[in-house]
Amino acid sequence: MAEVDLYAPIKRFLEEQGYVVKGEVGACDIVALRGEEPPLVVELKERLNLTLVLQAVNRLAISESVYLAFRIGKGGSATWRSKGREVKGLLQRLGLGLLTVSAKGEVRLVLEPALFQPRLSPRRQRRLVQEFELRAGDPEAGGSSARARLTAYRQDALRCARELADAGPLKLKLIRERAGVERAGRILAKNHYGWFERVSVGHYELTALGQEGWEQWGARLDELEADSEAN
Repeated sequence: MAEVDLYAPIKRFLEEQGYVVKGEVGACDIVALRGEEPPLVVELKERLNLTLVLQAVNRLAISESVYLAFRIGKGGSATWRSKGREVKGLLQRLGLGLLTVSAKGEVRLVLEPALFQPRLSPRRQRRLVQEFELRAGDPEAGGSSARARLTAYRQDALRCARELADAGPLKLKLIRERAGVERAGRILAKNHYGWFERVSVGHYELTALGQEGWEQWGARLDELEADSEAN
């Protein structure tokens, strides 16, 4: 189904709702009018892409009722199949509507255009700022794709591991004091990385996995802490 093949089913869909529809009016792929309502604009592409989104955004200077339309189903937009939820979220933020057309020419109204009011999540904002402030230095290059990151939590776990690597099994109280990690009890009990093992009540030692973790990350943590102290 070529881009022009989307026109007929969308024209029919809009006409069933009382619109008068014409194609290629000015810079718009489709313009529809109904009574005294503002014009409804639809921009067409065989597949969802950035060009289609930018075209639709530009049409917001003409009308508040702007829709994207593209083909779905077998051979249709891979982006829509894999990231449909994120696409809808983006279009909502942009104030754009969405129509999809199946291989059989069936049109579905997925999203109405509407002004979007973002909702701030104070909890997520606090977590973001806390993570920023608790990290020693700047261990991660922005845009990197590494899965294992030297987060503030991992840094605290490494501080606990450092004490155990140096002194062997220790009482939790001593680990907390020497490492300077207030949440040491939660980190050791949860044992997210499998680095720690409780050998008796309130006493922990480093596992073989923990030793590997310390050898992998320890030097980097020492370097970051030294840089932080110097600054």
